[in-house]
Amino acid sequence: MCVALPGRVLSISGRYAKVDFSGNVVDVHTGAVTAAPDDYVLVHAGCAIEVLSRGDAEEILSVFSELYQE
Repeated sequence: MCVALPGRVLSISGRYAKVDFSGNVVDVHTGAVTAAPDDYVLVHAGCAIEVLSRGDAEEILSVFSELYQE
């Protein structure tokens, strides 16, 4: 099973972005999407695969939070 996680773009430099995943900042390749700072991106295997609305990102994070509470 593959899992993609949403994160918030902090900054972009070339084809890479610094993305915040609940306080963990990771360099993510953005070659497949057009993202800007403060966008939310869905990330799989170090690559941004989709730009999300804030609402969609929060919904996904809520589902993961519920899964980990059980």
